[in-house]
Amino acid sequence: MQVSVEMYPRAAVERAMKVQEVILRAMAKKITWLEAAHIARMSDRQMRRLRWRYETYGYDGLLDRRRGLPSERRVPLALAEQVLGLYREKYYDLNVRHFHEKLEEQHGIALSYTWVKMALQGAGLVAKERKRGVHRKRRVRRPQPGMLLHIDGSRHRWFQDDRWYDLIVILDDATSAIYYAQLVDEESTTTVMAGLWEVMERKGLFCALYSDRGSHFWLTPKAGGKVDRQHLTQVGRALRDLGVQMIPAYSPQARGRCERNFGTWQGRLPQELRLRAIGTVEAANRFLREEYIAEFNQRFQIPATEPGTAFVPSRRRDLDLVFSIQCERTVNRDNTVSFQNLNLQIEKVNWRGTLAGCTVKIHQHLDGTLSITYGPQRLGFYTSQGQAILKTSATAEAVEKPLRGKVKKTTFPPRLEIPQTTRDSHFPTASAAGL
Repeated sequence: MQVSVEMYPRAAVERAMKVQEVILRAMAKKITWLEAAHIARMSDRQMRRLRWRYETYGYDGLLDRRRGLPSERRVPLALAEQVLGLYREKYYDLNVRHFHEKLEEQHGIALSYTWVKMALQGAGLVAKERKRGVHRKRRVRRPQPGMLLHIDGSRHRWFQDDRWYDLIVILDDATSAIYYAQLVDEESTTTVMAGLWEVMERKGLFCALYSDRGSHFWLTPKAGGKVDRQHLTQVGRALRDLGVQMIPAYSPQARGRCERNFGTWQGRLPQELRLRAIGTVEAANRFLREEYIAEFNQRFQIPATEPGTAFVPSRRRDLDLVFSIQCERTVNRDNTVSFQNLNLQIEKVNWRGTLAGCTVKIHQHLDGTLSITYGPQRLGFYTSQGQAILKTSATAEAVEKPLRGKVKKTTFPPRLEIPQTTRDSHFPTASAAGL
């Protein structure tokens, strides 16, 4: 066995010389073979193997015979070039994990994730990972679905052009299941209410909601300070009426589970939209509802630690009133109510001579229509221009009429028809309205 020492690095040669010295001392019976293995920092079996190789081949037997020989498990050069070419030409904007999945699903190439990552980093197609930050302890998940839901919005170029949209996502803390995802122009009171309403329609009432301190969730008197739990926003008032607890987050690290989830969305959704040639918000939301949410949950949802669910059916028939922008007004002498430069006429009721001077609630629904309530009575329905679309009588429908039998599903306005350009500042908060 002839080996050229020049082909080995200096560290390997020095290591072989030290092992030779230890073997010679053991052969001279100055130390035992077990002590020799301990000094060389190897097992006694490995020491016996090196002893045999030294006695058979001499010093050359202590050097690694694999040096200079190709690995039996190496990836063929043609396959490596194919993988790099696919990433460079078609999947250039996918992250490594996403690209690794596409290789196996779309092209039948079964390679380890580590090899793909190292190959892309070595070719300069993917940047190396940054150094990890300080150690943080992960918060334990809730044991059952429905105990805690996360809601947040991520502003991003989802279509990989100069258009910015907010992606509103509602996910479960126990399983990371996505219950709602929609692209909107801007995260606001109406878009948040639309998502919460839909989740309650499909899943039921949940226990608590975890959110940031956005102005549509909380009022924060001092920037960066604690939230004001006494003066509620419209979203806070709606969840209070339903008995859902709201929990504010005071740092991005506190919302780590939701932030990591958005990292996955930003690393996958834009690429999926590009591969399917989807370029409009309507088509993207349809894709989310019909395909991608189910696919996302299938890949990333985890089982809960305890069986069962904390969701309970909602027995309220007035979710359209709960999830609306509410404010109080005083009825004028001619039985009209003034609201945003509109005069809403209230028809005559037979249970009261006149409503002049009474305090009523104006509900601006998510589809833009209006309604007026007085206690449990609905006094009228109006278009967004203030035109009456339904006349009520003395037997006006009660808002909170007790239910019997099967719960009737509340009519939910289409998602894509929700006005998304309206800013929260146009709507009075519940506290400002005196609720």
